Amino acid sequence: MRQPMIQPSAPVPNPYGSAPSPEGGGKAIWSLCLGLFGLLAWFLPIIGLPTTITGLVLGIKSVNGPRRGMATAGIVLCIIGLVASIANAAIGAYLGATGQLHYFR
Repeated sequence: MRQPMIQPSAPVPNPYGSAPSPEGGGKAIWSLCLGLFGLLAWFLPIIGLPTTITGLVLGIKSVNGPRRGMATAGIVLCIIGLVASIANAAIGAYLGATGQLHYFR
């Protein structure tokens, strides 16, 4: 008696129907997170400037990676936060230099 031939099945790459996650892309995620935080942190330029500069560098380094859209969004948000932080610092410096800033009266 001849035994039936059983063909092996291919391994299932995503066992529970989950979407495949691309390897890497951590820099792009950090760039996006720092860009979002930078939009809130521009009120204090001492926090906003380093946050947005770091996010901008990470976004530029990861723009050719697997999460290109996140990197681009992070770059755009970081540029907006950086411009706002610089403008806030410049206005504060101007008001302080001309004596119009009255915090401690």
